[in-house]
Amino acid sequence: MDASAAIRALGALAQEHRLAAFRLLVQAGEEGLPAGAIAEKLGVVSSSMSFHLAALANAGLVTQRRQSRLIIYCANYPAMNGLMGYLTENCCGGVPCTDDVACCPPATA
Repeated sequence: MDASAAIRALGALAQEHRLAAFRLLVQAGEEGLPAGAIAEKLGVVSSSMSFHLAALANAGLVTQRRQSRLIIYCANYPAMNGLMGYLTENCCGGVPCTDDVACCPPATA
């Protein structure tokens, strides 16, 4: 992932409803969820949810497919992993993460 794509993805996630929708879709797995179900679970009106889902799709973080009359949204896991990789690629001085060596120290409370 390049800096421009990372900025688009982070910008799309920098809004309460979009972040909540993306997290919900990550939890939903590859089956995804219809837009109406996402709106209902988050307590957002459908027209607003459509706007937020479009922003996530434009950033490449979600995909959509038509299933009869419904539009099903799914998290784009390769894009999510690409963003995470971009954010952590220079973690701990560029030392690669392995199962034996935790490169990033745990967060402290």
